[in-house]
Amino acid sequence: MKLVWILWLSQFMPQPAADSLCLSTTLYLEARDQSVRGQQAVAEVALRRRDSGLWGNDVCSVVTARKQFAPTIVSPNTRISNVDAWAEAVTVALESERNWSLPPGERKEVVPGASHFAALSIAQPSWRNAYQVATIGDHTFFKVQKLKPVKG
Repeated sequence: MKLVWILWLSQFMPQPAADSLCLSTTLYLEARDQSVRGQQAVAEVALRRRDSGLWGNDVCSVVTARKQFAPTIVSPNTRISNVDAWAEAVTVALESERNWSLPPGERKEVVPGASHFAALSIAQPSWRNAYQVATIGDHTFFKVQKLKPVKG
């Protein structure tokens, strides 16, 4: 299935299904060649950003914010074609969402405080000199700014 169709479909799905689809798609595009831990770290950044409200109040808004995650960077005609990688991305996304729904003190955080990540071998973002939380596979995770959850 093409990325453009997945993102279109997510607009008509109820929550939390839409967010799960958007997060799965992002993990597939950003980290399908990474370890489960690397995929969990990418999911954690997206979920932390959602909680901050700075990029949107749901995962789909966060991962489709202009030039923030792969869904807005790769071609809309990109195909989700690796069935095994897709299945793993869905599993990791759902497990990450379950973990993140726990109270903050009970969550298992892979990259505590990370608000950004980059594959420095292919991208040199302006914030690359921020505090490095961890490097997992090809991605380096950064704490560029302190993100606080929006008051409920």
